[in-house]
Amino acid sequence: MTIESLQNEKVKHLVRLSSDNRFRKKSGTFVVEGRQENERALRFDFQPVEFFICEKIFDGKIPEGKINFVSEKVYEKIAYRGSSEGIIGIYNEKENLLEDFQPEENSAIIIVEGAEKPGNLGAILRSCEAFGIDALIVTDTKSDFYNPNVIRSSVGCLFGMNFFSAESSAVFEFLNKNNFNIFSTYMDETAEEIQRKNLTKKSAVIFGTEHSGISDFWKGKAENVLIPMAGTIDSLNLSNAVAITNYEILRQKITK
Repeated sequence: MTIESLQNEKVKHLVRLSSDNRFRKKSGTFVVEGRQENERALRFDFQPVEFFICEKIFDGKIPEGKINFVSEKVYEKIAYRGSSEGIIGIYNEKENLLEDFQPEENSAIIIVEGAEKPGNLGAILRSCEAFGIDALIVTDTKSDFYNPNVIRSSVGCLFGMNFFSAESSAVFEFLNKNNFNIFSTYMDETAEEIQRKNLTKKSAVIFGTEHSGISDFWKGKAENVLIPMAGTIDSLNLSNAVAITNYEILRQKITK
């Protein structure tokens, strides 16, 4: 049976999950759109609740689980990207606790204070996964890793990452307990070019907000580093700065 009505209760529920963050958080579920994104969610053992598939669009292998077939008209309504790829999944959220993370001797962690834009957070997740960063921590309990825009902009890289949200004090305690070298991107006279630092051992690099930079909490608790620049501009987009740092961490490890 194919769902053809836009007033179908399942369709209205899915639309609300996609558009109402409070409703989604209360439900403990989230929406994944796109073939690659759903494949990654399943690959990394996220538990699906059900799928919505438009057979006239979707050309992949139908996943196991509860399947709702929908018309093109309905899919256009429920899909953020219009008629793209023909599959949307609803999954249960996972509870990620920082205290459960067991870093290795050469682990690298990126810490971001208050990632405000879902697109930026998704881009940061994507570069963290691409360059082999072991974990991303956001020190802002308001940050929402399961926001549909985060999942889309990360191209599903979220699902293969260790990601946590925690207060700065808890993060600092975790880093000290596990003997991390802590670096901050606070610009002052003590800042040194990042490539001069040894990032091949346990390293954590902290980025502040684009609006106000590193918070006072982290000042004096880390070595300051900077990304060398040759132009007249004195700052980068947050996700770009993180990506460059991630590459430098990987470069040092593979050329060690």
